[in-house]
Amino acid sequence: MSEMGSSVIELDQAIIDALPPGDEVIKVEQYDTSNWATTARVDVKPEDGSHKAYFLKILRTADAEARVVGEYAAMLEIYTTLPTFAPMPRGHGKCRDQNTHFFICDYLTIDHELPDATCLGEKLAELHRRSLSPTGKFGFHVTTYDGKLPLNTTWDSNWTSFFKKLMYDVYQLDVQVNGYWEELDAVMKVTLDRLIPRLLDPLTSDGRSIKPCLIHGDLWESNIGTNAHTGELYIFDACAYYAHHEKEIGIWRCKHHRMNDEKYRREYFKNFPPSEPVEEFDDRNRLYSVETLIINSAHFPGAKTRQLAVRELQYLIGRYIE
Repeated sequence: MSEMGSSVIELDQAIIDALPPGDEVIKVEQYDTSNWATTARVDVKPEDGSHKAYFLKILRTADAEARVVGEYAAMLEIYTTLPTFAPMPRGHGKCRDQNTHFFICDYLTIDHELPDATCLGEKLAELHRRSLSPTGKFGFHVTTYDGKLPLNTTWDSNWTSFFKKLMYDVYQLDVQVNGYWEELDAVMKVTLDRLIPRLLDPLTSDGRSIKPCLIHGDLWESNIGTNAHTGELYIFDACAYYAHHEKEIGIWRCKHHRMNDEKYRREYFKNFPPSEPVEEFDDRNRLYSVETLIINSAHFPGAKTRQLAVRELQYLIGRYIE
Protein backbone atom coordinates (compact mmCIF):
# COMPACT_ATOMS: atom_id res chain seq x y z
CA MET A 1 0.00 0.00 0.00
CA SER A 2 2.95 2.32 -0.25
CA GLU A 3 2.79 4.91 -3.02
CA MET A 4 4.96 4.85 -6.14
CA GLY A 5 4.85 7.40 -8.98
CA SER A 6 1.35 8.89 -8.75
CA SER A 7 -1.06 10.66 -11.08
CA VAL A 8 -4.54 12.03 -10.45
CA ILE A 9 -7.49 10.03 -11.86
CA GLU A 10 -11.27 10.40 -11.83
CA LEU A 11 -13.35 8.10 -9.65
CA ASP A 12 -16.20 6.01 -11.05
CA GLN A 13 -19.59 6.70 -9.43
CA ALA A 14 -19.98 3.08 -8.35
CA ILE A 15 -16.82 3.39 -6.26
CA ILE A 16 -18.03 6.65 -4.71
CA ASP A 17 -21.30 4.94 -3.80
CA ALA A 18 -19.36 2.19 -2.00
CA LEU A 19 -17.75 4.69 0.37
CA PRO A 20 -19.28 5.39 3.80
CA PRO A 21 -22.12 7.94 3.67
CA GLY A 22 -20.90 11.50 4.06
CA ASP A 23 -17.37 10.89 2.77
CA GLU A 24 -16.36 13.70 0.38
CA VAL A 25 -13.72 12.67 -2.14
CA ILE A 26 -10.82 15.13 -2.07
CA LYS A 27 -8.24 13.48 -4.29
CA VAL A 28 -7.57 10.20 -6.11
CA GLU A 29 -3.95 9.36 -6.87
CA GLN A 30 -3.09 6.41 -9.07
CA TYR A 31 0.20 4.90 -8.02
CA ASP A 32 0.49 1.61 -9.90
CA THR A 33 -0.96 0.24 -13.11
CA SER A 34 -0.59 -2.71 -15.47
CA ASN A 35 -2.49 -4.15 -18.42
CA TRP A 36 -4.87 -5.87 -16.00
CA ALA A 37 -5.12 -3.66 -12.89
CA THR A 38 -4.87 -0.17 -11.48
CA THR A 39 -4.27 0.74 -7.84
CA ALA A 40 -4.82 4.12 -6.24
CA ARG A 41 -5.15 6.03 -3.00
CA VAL A 42 -8.48 7.79 -2.42
CA ASP A 43 -8.38 10.72 0.04
CA VAL A 44 -11.70 11.75 1.58
CA LYS A 45 -13.08 14.15 4.17
CA PRO A 46 -15.73 12.51 6.39
CA GLU A 47 -18.66 14.50 7.77
CA ASP A 48 -16.78 15.22 11.00
CA GLY A 49 -14.14 17.14 9.03
CA SER A 50 -11.30 14.70 9.67
CA HIS A 51 -9.13 13.07 7.00
CA LYS A 52 -9.24 9.48 5.81
CA ALA A 53 -7.80 7.48 2.92
CA TYR A 54 -8.74 4.26 1.11
CA PHE A 55 -6.81 1.78 -1.00
CA LEU A 56 -8.47 1.09 -4.36
CA LYS A 57 -7.84 -1.74 -6.81
CA ILE A 58 -9.54 -1.81 -10.24
CA LEU A 59 -9.36 -5.00 -12.33
CA ARG A 60 -9.78 -5.28 -16.09
CA THR A 61 -9.65 -9.06 -16.56
CA ALA A 62 -12.34 -11.48 -17.77
CA ASP A 63 -12.52 -12.98 -14.27
CA ALA A 64 -12.42 -9.60 -12.49
CA GLU A 65 -15.82 -10.01 -10.84
CA ALA A 66 -14.92 -13.34 -9.24
CA ARG A 67 -11.54 -12.04 -8.14
CA VAL A 68 -12.85 -8.94 -6.35
CA VAL A 69 -15.59 -11.01 -4.71
CA GLY A 70 -12.96 -13.45 -3.48
CA GLU A 71 -10.63 -10.76 -2.18
CA TYR A 72 -13.41 -8.86 -0.44
CA ALA A 73 -14.81 -12.00 1.21
CA ALA A 74 -11.36 -13.18 2.29
CA MET A 75 -10.32 -9.84 3.76
CA LEU A 76 -13.69 -9.34 5.45
CA GLU A 77 -13.40 -12.76 7.11
CA ILE A 78 -9.94 -11.90 8.43
CA TYR A 79 -10.97 -8.41 9.52
CA THR A 80 -14.08 -9.69 11.29
CA THR A 81 -12.03 -12.35 13.09
CA LEU A 82 -9.11 -10.11 14.10
CA PRO A 83 -9.65 -6.43 13.13
CA THR A 84 -6.20 -5.38 14.38
CA PHE A 85 -4.57 -7.58 11.73
CA ALA A 86 -6.17 -6.38 8.48
CA PRO A 87 -7.37 -3.14 6.87
CA MET A 88 -11.15 -2.81 6.91
CA PRO A 89 -12.72 -3.81 3.56
CA ARG A 90 -15.18 -1.17 2.37
CA GLY A 91 -16.71 -2.63 -0.77
CA HIS A 92 -16.46 -4.20 -4.20
CA GLY A 93 -18.48 -4.20 -7.39
CA LYS A 94 -18.71 -3.30 -11.06
CA CYS A 95 -17.81 0.15 -12.29
CA ARG A 96 -20.58 2.01 -14.11
CA ASP A 97 -18.63 3.72 -16.87
CA GLN A 98 -16.35 0.90 -17.98
CA ASN A 99 -16.16 -2.87 -17.96
CA THR A 100 -14.06 -3.11 -14.81
CA HIS A 101 -14.53 -4.26 -11.21
CA PHE A 102 -13.15 -2.75 -8.02
CA PHE A 103 -12.15 -3.61 -4.46
CA ILE A 104 -11.67 -0.90 -1.83
CA CYS A 105 -10.44 -0.98 1.77
CA ASP A 106 -8.89 1.34 4.35
CA TYR A 107 -5.50 2.75 3.35
CA LEU A 108 -2.47 2.08 5.53
CA THR A 109 0.97 3.64 5.25
CA ILE A 110 3.00 0.44 5.17
CA ASP A 111 6.67 -0.35 5.67
CA HIS A 112 7.43 -3.42 3.54
CA GLU A 113 10.56 -4.49 5.41
CA LEU A 114 10.53 -8.09 6.65
CA PRO A 115 8.11 -8.39 9.59
CA ASP A 116 9.16 -8.96 13.16
CA ALA A 117 9.06 -12.74 13.63
CA THR A 118 7.89 -12.64 17.25
CA CYS A 119 5.03 -10.24 16.57
CA LEU A 120 3.96 -12.09 13.45
CA GLY A 121 3.96 -15.43 15.24
CA GLU A 122 1.76 -14.06 18.00
CA LYS A 123 -0.77 -12.29 15.76
CA LEU A 124 -1.06 -15.09 13.22
CA ALA A 125 -1.62 -17.64 15.96
CA GLU A 126 -4.29 -15.37 17.44
CA LEU A 127 -6.08 -15.20 14.08
CA HIS A 128 -6.00 -18.98 13.77
CA ARG A 129 -7.18 -19.57 17.33
CA ARG A 130 -10.01 -17.02 17.19
CA SER A 131 -11.34 -18.20 13.85
CA LEU A 132 -14.37 -20.47 13.63
CA SER A 133 -15.47 -22.18 10.44
CA PRO A 134 -19.15 -21.33 9.83
CA THR A 135 -19.77 -24.86 8.55
CA GLY A 136 -17.32 -26.69 10.81
CA LYS A 137 -15.57 -27.79 7.60
CA PHE A 138 -12.46 -26.94 5.62
CA GLY A 139 -12.91 -24.55 2.69
CA PHE A 140 -14.58 -21.21 2.03
CA HIS A 141 -17.94 -19.88 0.86
CA VAL A 142 -16.53 -18.32 -2.34
CA THR A 143 -13.62 -19.09 -4.64
CA THR A 144 -10.51 -17.18 -3.62
CA TYR A 145 -7.58 -16.38 -5.90
CA ASP A 146 -3.89 -16.92 -5.20
CA GLY A 147 -2.56 -14.16 -7.44
CA LYS A 148 -4.44 -14.60 -10.71
CA LEU A 149 -5.27 -18.28 -10.19
CA PRO A 150 -8.39 -19.72 -8.53
CA LEU A 151 -8.18 -22.13 -5.61
CA ASN A 152 -10.55 -25.04 -5.02
CA THR A 153 -12.15 -23.95 -1.73
CA THR A 154 -15.17 -26.29 -1.85
CA TRP A 155 -16.27 -27.21 1.67
CA ASP A 156 -15.07 -30.61 2.89
CA SER A 157 -15.28 -32.14 6.36
CA ASN A 158 -12.09 -34.15 5.77
CA TRP A 159 -8.74 -32.34 5.63
CA THR A 160 -7.00 -35.07 3.64
CA SER A 161 -9.73 -34.96 1.02
CA PHE A 162 -9.72 -31.16 0.90
CA PHE A 163 -5.96 -30.91 0.47
CA LYS A 164 -5.91 -33.59 -2.23
CA LYS A 165 -8.44 -31.58 -4.28
CA LEU A 166 -6.56 -28.35 -3.67
CA MET A 167 -3.25 -29.91 -4.76
CA TYR A 168 -4.78 -31.65 -7.80
CA ASP A 169 -6.39 -28.45 -9.10
CA VAL A 170 -3.20 -26.43 -8.61
CA TYR A 171 -1.28 -29.13 -10.50
CA GLN A 172 -3.78 -28.92 -13.37
CA LEU A 173 -3.31 -25.15 -13.52
CA ASP A 174 0.43 -25.68 -13.81
CA VAL A 175 0.03 -28.24 -16.62
CA GLN A 176 -2.17 -25.80 -18.54
CA VAL A 177 0.61 -23.20 -18.40
CA ASN A 178 3.79 -25.27 -18.58
CA GLY A 179 2.62 -28.41 -20.34
CA TYR A 180 2.75 -32.08 -19.40
CA TRP A 181 5.94 -33.30 -17.73
CA GLU A 182 6.16 -37.02 -17.14
CA GLU A 183 8.42 -36.76 -14.08
CA LEU A 184 6.07 -34.36 -12.31
CA ASP A 185 3.01 -36.36 -13.31
CA ALA A 186 4.53 -39.54 -11.88
CA VAL A 187 5.26 -38.07 -8.45
CA MET A 188 1.91 -36.27 -8.36
CA LYS A 189 0.03 -39.53 -8.89
CA VAL A 190 1.84 -41.15 -5.97
CA THR A 191 1.37 -37.99 -3.90
CA LEU A 192 -2.38 -37.83 -4.46
CA ASP A 193 -3.02 -41.55 -4.11
CA ARG A 194 -0.67 -42.43 -1.26
CA LEU A 195 1.56 -39.70 0.14
CA ILE A 196 -1.11 -37.17 1.15
CA PRO A 197 -3.21 -39.82 2.97
CA ARG A 198 -0.07 -41.20 4.63
CA LEU A 199 0.96 -37.80 6.02
CA LEU A 200 -2.44 -36.24 6.72
CA ASP A 201 -4.68 -39.12 7.83
CA PRO A 202 -2.75 -39.53 11.12
CA LEU A 203 -3.88 -36.00 12.09
CA THR A 204 -7.37 -37.42 12.71
CA SER A 205 -6.62 -41.03 13.66
CA ASP A 206 -6.51 -42.56 17.17
CA GLY A 207 -9.10 -40.08 18.44
CA ARG A 208 -7.26 -36.97 17.22
CA SER A 209 -8.95 -34.02 15.56
CA ILE A 210 -7.87 -30.77 13.91
CA LYS A 211 -9.73 -27.48 13.88
CA PRO A 212 -10.44 -25.74 10.56
CA CYS A 213 -8.58 -22.44 11.04
CA LEU A 214 -8.94 -19.33 8.92
CA ILE A 215 -5.66 -18.87 7.02
CA HIS A 216 -4.54 -16.00 4.80
CA GLY A 217 -3.52 -18.49 2.11
CA ASP A 218 -0.62 -16.58 0.48
CA LEU A 219 1.28 -15.13 3.41
CA TRP A 220 4.63 -14.06 2.01
CA GLU A 221 6.54 -10.87 2.73
CA SER A 222 4.79 -8.71 0.09
CA ASN A 223 1.42 -9.44 1.71
CA ILE A 224 2.58 -8.42 5.20
CA GLY A 225 3.38 -4.89 6.26
CA THR A 226 4.13 -2.81 9.33
CA ASN A 227 2.09 0.34 9.88
CA ALA A 228 4.63 3.17 9.66
CA HIS A 229 2.73 5.20 12.29
CA THR A 230 1.79 2.57 14.89
CA GLY A 231 4.23 -0.31 14.35
CA GLU A 232 1.32 -2.76 14.12
CA LEU A 233 1.51 -5.67 11.66
CA TYR A 234 -1.15 -6.02 8.97
CA ILE A 235 -1.85 -8.59 6.26
CA PHE A 236 -3.62 -8.07 2.93
CA ASP A 237 -4.19 -9.57 -0.56
CA ALA A 238 -5.60 -12.72 1.04
CA CYS A 239 -6.89 -15.86 -0.65
CA ALA A 240 -8.33 -17.09 2.62
CA TYR A 241 -9.97 -20.39 3.46
CA TYR A 242 -10.37 -22.64 6.49
CA ALA A 243 -7.53 -25.13 6.73
CA HIS A 244 -5.19 -27.04 9.03
CA HIS A 245 -3.28 -24.28 10.81
CA GLU A 246 0.09 -25.72 9.73
CA LYS A 247 -0.84 -25.16 6.07
CA GLU A 248 -0.47 -21.39 6.51
CA ILE A 249 3.27 -21.51 7.07
CA GLY A 250 4.27 -24.04 4.41
CA ILE A 251 5.01 -21.01 2.22
CA TRP A 252 7.71 -19.89 4.68
CA ARG A 253 9.81 -22.90 3.67
CA CYS A 254 10.02 -21.83 0.01
CA LYS A 255 13.38 -20.43 -1.07
CA HIS A 256 11.90 -18.09 -3.70
CA HIS A 257 10.50 -16.00 -0.83
CA ARG A 258 12.62 -14.00 1.61
CA MET A 259 10.73 -15.21 4.68
CA ASN A 260 12.32 -18.66 4.66
CA ASP A 261 14.35 -18.16 7.85
CA GLU A 262 13.38 -20.88 10.31
CA LYS A 263 12.80 -18.24 13.00
CA TYR A 264 9.39 -17.43 11.46
CA ARG A 265 8.17 -21.01 11.78
CA ARG A 266 9.73 -21.34 15.22
CA GLU A 267 8.04 -18.20 16.60
CA TYR A 268 4.67 -19.24 15.17
CA PHE A 269 4.83 -22.71 16.72
CA LYS A 270 5.63 -21.15 20.11
CA ASN A 271 2.11 -19.74 20.01
CA PHE A 272 0.27 -22.52 18.15
CA PRO A 273 2.14 -25.85 18.44
CA PRO A 274 2.19 -28.43 15.65
CA SER A 275 -0.46 -31.12 15.61
CA GLU A 276 0.14 -34.72 16.59
CA PRO A 277 2.02 -36.70 15.44
CA VAL A 278 4.55 -33.95 16.15
CA GLU A 279 7.46 -36.00 14.85
CA GLU A 280 6.03 -35.70 11.31
CA PHE A 281 5.19 -31.99 11.35
CA ASP A 282 8.31 -30.94 9.40
CA ASP A 283 7.44 -33.34 6.60
CA ARG A 284 3.86 -32.08 6.58
CA ASN A 285 5.34 -28.59 6.29
CA ARG A 286 7.39 -29.77 3.33
CA LEU A 287 4.29 -31.27 1.72
CA TYR A 288 2.28 -28.08 2.24
CA SER A 289 5.12 -26.04 0.70
CA VAL A 290 4.81 -28.00 -2.55
CA GLU A 291 1.40 -26.46 -3.24
CA THR A 292 3.10 -23.04 -3.07
CA LEU A 293 5.90 -24.19 -5.38
CA ILE A 294 3.48 -25.51 -7.99
CA ILE A 295 1.22 -22.47 -8.04
CA ASN A 296 4.32 -20.28 -8.36
CA SER A 297 5.30 -22.37 -11.39
CA ALA A 298 1.84 -21.84 -12.84
CA HIS A 299 2.23 -18.06 -12.42
CA PHE A 300 5.75 -17.91 -13.87
CA PRO A 301 6.29 -20.32 -16.79
CA GLY A 302 9.73 -21.88 -16.74
CA ALA A 303 10.35 -21.10 -13.07
CA LYS A 304 12.64 -23.41 -11.10
CA THR A 305 9.89 -24.00 -8.58
CA ARG A 306 8.51 -26.79 -10.79
CA GLN A 307 11.74 -28.76 -10.46
CA LEU A 308 11.89 -27.98 -6.73
CA ALA A 309 8.38 -29.38 -6.29
CA VAL A 310 9.43 -32.65 -7.91
CA ARG A 311 12.49 -32.87 -5.65
CA GLU A 312 10.48 -32.26 -2.50
CA LEU A 313 7.89 -34.88 -3.44
CA GLN A 314 10.56 -37.41 -4.39
CA TYR A 315 12.12 -36.93 -0.97
CA LEU A 316 8.82 -37.49 0.83
CA ILE A 317 7.84 -40.46 -1.31
CA GLY A 318 11.22 -42.05 -0.66
CA ARG A 319 10.79 -41.49 3.08
CA TYR A 320 7.18 -42.62 3.50
CA ILE A 321 6.09 -44.69 0.50
CA GLU A 322 9.01 -46.53 -1.07
